[in-house]
Amino acid sequence: MNLVIVESPTKAKTIGKFLGAGYDIRASMGHLVDLPSKKLSVDIEHNFEPDFEPVEDKKKTIAELKSAAKKADSIILATDPDREGEAIAYHVAQLLSTKNPESLKRIVFHEITKEAIEEALSHPRSIDKYLVDAQIARRVLDRLVGYKLSPILWQKVRRGLSAGRVQSVALRVIVEREREIEKFKKKEYWTISSNLNRADKGNEGALFELVEIDGKTLEQKEKFNLYDGEYTSTFSLVTQEKQAKEIADDLKTKKFEVSDVLQKETKRSPAPPFTTSTLQQQAAARLFFTAKKTMTVAQKLYEEGLITYHRTDSVILSQSATTALRGYAEKTFGAKYIPQSPRFYKTKQKLAQEAHEAIRPTKAIPGLGGELGRDHARLYDLIFKRAVASQMSDAVIESTTVQVHSSEKKYTLKANGSVLQFEGFLKINPQALEDRRLPQFIKEEVLSCESSTEEKHETTPPPRYNDASLIKTLEEKGIGRPSTYASIITTIEVRRYVEKQEGRFVPTSVGMAVNDFLVANFSEIDDIPFTAEMEDELDNIVHQKKDWHPMIKSFYSRFEERLGDVKEAKRVKIEVEETDEKCETCGAPMVVRIGKFGKFLSCSKFPECKFSKPFVEDTHLLCPKDGGKVVVRKTRKGRTFYGCSNWPKCEFAAWNLKDIAKPAETPATTATQEVQATS
Repeated sequence: MNLVIVESPTKAKTIGKFLGAGYDIRASMGHLVDLPSKKLSVDIEHNFEPDFEPVEDKKKTIAELKSAAKKADSIILATDPDREGEAIAYHVAQLLSTKNPESLKRIVFHEITKEAIEEALSHPRSIDKYLVDAQIARRVLDRLVGYKLSPILWQKVRRGLSAGRVQSVALRVIVEREREIEKFKKKEYWTISSNLNRADKGNEGALFELVEIDGKTLEQKEKFNLYDGEYTSTFSLVTQEKQAKEIADDLKTKKFEVSDVLQKETKRSPAPPFTTSTLQQQAAARLFFTAKKTMTVAQKLYEEGLITYHRTDSVILSQSATTALRGYAEKTFGAKYIPQSPRFYKTKQKLAQEAHEAIRPTKAIPGLGGELGRDHARLYDLIFKRAVASQMSDAVIESTTVQVHSSEKKYTLKANGSVLQFEGFLKINPQALEDRRLPQFIKEEVLSCESSTEEKHETTPPPRYNDASLIKTLEEKGIGRPSTYASIITTIEVRRYVEKQEGRFVPTSVGMAVNDFLVANFSEIDDIPFTAEMEDELDNIVHQKKDWHPMIKSFYSRFEERLGDVKEAKRVKIEVEETDEKCETCGAPMVVRIGKFGKFLSCSKFPECKFSKPFVEDTHLLCPKDGGKVVVRKTRKGRTFYGCSNWPKCEFAAWNLKDIAKPAETPATTATQEVQATS
């Protein structure tokens, strides 16, 4: 009998479809051992060796696996093909400690299909020590930071707080963006457009935008120094309404001559198939999935054998996959929709970890049945279309730019047009492309001005991060790795360091205080370049076969010194939001504080007066159903929604404030059903 050990029952069930009699497939249900939570469990005096212990609620599983192992002729470790999966396999092997080491085999596969399983079984290997070491090093590093920093936060900020190595830097990114938004000052500016006609062509014309006056370009760019990066805002030099109106009126009196007509054919190539990061970004942007939800749904698709392994930095496709995807595109859309040769994509060397493929469907079959549910079908559709599109032809777009100047050459205006000539990969993966076909303007022809209008604008601050933009920033700056983004974001939300407003991350007062303390006192650790360097060091353990102990020792020597210095640091005060309400016990003003379960109202004289009560955030909107107040609420899973203050008597609910302003377009019953479904 062959004992096969995987992580989950679903994965075991899928593999069982491909293995016949003679295989006993068991699930470890994740990690069987871990660092216990109530003590450091890292021996600082003896080379930082971790003291892993069996997970308390896994003792029954461990006993069952040991019993099965005694009856098995061979033990096959088939955990996931990454560092975490390798570490699980390593710890399982240690727990089972078979008398015959040769009976224990490690197999890896990147998709759960019959062919992949058979191929893996025919090429077993030993456990990769360096993959395991990289995972252990990460665990030790994070434990040292979290265990040593958290007590200091209790002393200097507030009891019950905790800090994480990577999560703290992600929080800093969000806080720095919020500070830029707070200090941003709006600038008013105006753009001016003119309808210019070809008088001799039946008043055929187009809308042109004013771009220069007396040879001076109107468009200006302003850069903001965000934390370790930049944000650029664009505005016009025309900043006064009076000035804009005078220019618009002057344009109406002018004749214009076409000075340049530039036509060019541009090609747009498809994006590579998904990596973990790009899948999370697109699922957030197009399906409104959180990173955690994307990974949960993708995990199920992988375990059901529908997609390849979803934790990958690679954009590479296997030859067989490329052939299948090209075949589907040709059969479905025609030969002109695939290029003559297959497309090959190159993975960024810095991000490339283990030899995975990109995320793709295991078979070139569109769509899922309803068995797994709507979310799984939508994510699969996203993955399928992206993979097929990656092997399709370029889209061809004809772009036209027409430039004109007034007769005395004071004003220069431009019009841009574009026409999609050939869809190419957009056939399966449509994107927003607006056709704007310009008339066939001829150089030196004269145009007349039919009308001119001025339009007011204001410069906008840098936008707050949403799931997609935060993940993109984390990846660009080397903070964490794609497989950890979901847990990073979830952690800072669960700790109430950030909250979501209209789908974007806003730091709370507690998050601001924690960040400011860490930046002031642990600037080296709470730093993007340092965090990225640590990730590179973890990669080097795998690629360069390095020992992990010197890396941890070097880090800890600096960290320990800083811990000693911070004992004398001043306590950080958490800013509170004042309210008009009075304490029902002592009459002092009530303030909004943030606790373990979110915002609550507390007496401003705390701890002398301990009166508190729930906080209900009023949006100053009226419920369109019964006229009650619309207040901010949370589902049981922590997602924000807007509901009537008379809930549950009135069941009106909406995800966004804009939906409340248009109740006819977003029926209350529909929003309520969605809220209840995710509660």
